[in-house]
Amino acid sequence: MCGIVGYIGKRNATPIIVEGIKRLEYRGYDSSGIAILDKNKQLKIFKKSGKITELERSLPSPDETYGNIGIAHTRWATHGEPTTVNAHPHTGCFGKIAVVHNGIIENHKILQKKLEAEGHKFISETDTEVLAHLIEHFLIKGNEFSLAVREALQLVEGTFGIAVINNEEPNKMIAARRGSPLILGIGKDEFFVTSDVAAIIIHTKRVIYLEDNEIVVINHKNFEITTLDNKYVEAKVSEVDWDVSSIDKGEYKHFMLKEIFEQPTSVGNAFRGRLMENLSTVRLGGLNMSGEELRSIKKIQIIACGTSWHAGLIGKYVIENTARIPVDVEYASEYRYRNPIISENTLVISISQSGETADTLAALREAKSKGARILGITNVVGSTIARETDGGVYIHAGTEIGVASTKAFTSQITILMMMGVLLGRVRNLPPTFGSSFIKELRLIPQKIQSILDKNDEIKKIAKTIKDSKNALYLGRGSNYPVALEGALKLKEISYIHAEGYPAAEMKHGPIALIDENMPVIAIAPDDAIYEKIISNLQEVKARNGRLIVIATEGDTSIKDICESVIYIPQTLHTLQPLLTVIPLQLLAYHVANLRGLDVDQPRNLAKSVTVE
Repeated sequence: MCGIVGYIGKRNATPIIVEGIKRLEYRGYDSSGIAILDKNKQLKIFKKSGKITELERSLPSPDETYGNIGIAHTRWATHGEPTTVNAHPHTGCFGKIAVVHNGIIENHKILQKKLEAEGHKFISETDTEVLAHLIEHFLIKGNEFSLAVREALQLVEGTFGIAVINNEEPNKMIAARRGSPLILGIGKDEFFVTSDVAAIIIHTKRVIYLEDNEIVVINHKNFEITTLDNKYVEAKVSEVDWDVSSIDKGEYKHFMLKEIFEQPTSVGNAFRGRLMENLSTVRLGGLNMSGEELRSIKKIQIIACGTSWHAGLIGKYVIENTARIPVDVEYASEYRYRNPIISENTLVISISQSGETADTLAALREAKSKGARILGITNVVGSTIARETDGGVYIHAGTEIGVASTKAFTSQITILMMMGVLLGRVRNLPPTFGSSFIKELRLIPQKIQSILDKNDEIKKIAKTIKDSKNALYLGRGSNYPVALEGALKLKEISYIHAEGYPAAEMKHGPIALIDENMPVIAIAPDDAIYEKIISNLQEVKARNGRLIVIATEGDTSIKDICESVIYIPQTLHTLQPLLTVIPLQLLAYHVANLRGLDVDQPRNLAKSVTVE
């Protein structure tokens, strides 16, 4: 959940790595630091708690921070408070090496006690400092630099993505990974190390995605990748297919608002080239499954976390309805700790925006060990989930910088909806449904845009609830997960306590909370259970609850029972979540912005959850 950037080449490393971690600040922003080998090959370290701007302000003159090799880190705290002392890079006792690290060293206490017994002194509360002392321990014993790193990592239990430099070998950088993403960027007579391509995209698009238990030794002219047990690796160079413009805010105040407004395009990208009108079905070639294999599926398990889990719940409604296959949606963080039952012909679908979510990776590996076929739904080409699954689908949402996911969510559910239609069509779903689904899905981007055009109206509604302490979100059917997602968005960025409920469950407890100060945001589109949810909303009104309702255009009677109404266009029931979630995203954004909060970097959160 931290960001790592390293540079080795002919240019001054400092501005390159500082700019790099600024592009990764969404991965962690409670402290940051850099380590440079200067002109005299002396190791210089600069660290600061707080945002990266605090680090920038504290840096001395460019001459004092000039060096051709350096590493940088932006932190999301796991072990130890977000202080300057706990910030990375970390060093050993003699200040000869510097280490930046993403992940968790699970046996750091045991290793620390052994090192302290040998005279090593620790100054931070972090698990990472153990790595620095451990590498130093093997250097003191006379090991060459790369061997010292290799020996140290073989004693480590847990996950890591690391970059290390050493002033006694000033033309060398070493990086390694296990369970935490790390990428080697290849330039002309220069190389980059990073945990996320976004940090280096302005310098190179040629990258190598390191695999678990691989180590790369880099100098100014070349590199060599081996496994931790020293077996040579023939690495594959990939070409990144996007550029820096996709990580620029443009005219928008926040990335989150930009990404909300990108959804007509991102949803269109998710289905573009995948709709087969002539056969009334969809094509998802990346699944790597024949029609017969698709028909043989008897059960589906979806594993995900957070917003992706909400997308999975919507997928459950759609797949069960269209394909008549039972679907379980599991929290990835709990999945492998309960010995899950995977019967014959079970398909496991893992969903992760980043493709690096630690809990989801652990869950899919557990499912794979039990013989399940694994499919992935992810946004990041070359991510670990994309590489470790048997097949899958890229959502093509484009880079998502805002910590609170928006466009990735709608792209994920677009893919799941198409997957439901595909599975249904290879069974008994009639072509008339497939045809109407495709026709209506093509209209969804312009319908999303029509909701975005109500942005000013939604901002006015946000003003009426911005000072609330609690909020309740209600929905039924596939709009129940949308209610969960709406509540999560409000919690994440405005810090207002919010809960999502199936509307009928409200009277089984939560109704006790409703009074004139409680905003209730309800999703009540025109569908088969419309009358049922209206009855639930009448119960709210009878207790003086403040009702804000998402309703279908033309429903004028809803105004009689609510304080505010946000209208969405008519669409197929299957596709409704793609529209009903948009007002909830905008509502959460405007509430947080009106409260003067940092929308893109909410407290205690980071974009890519790469630790368990």
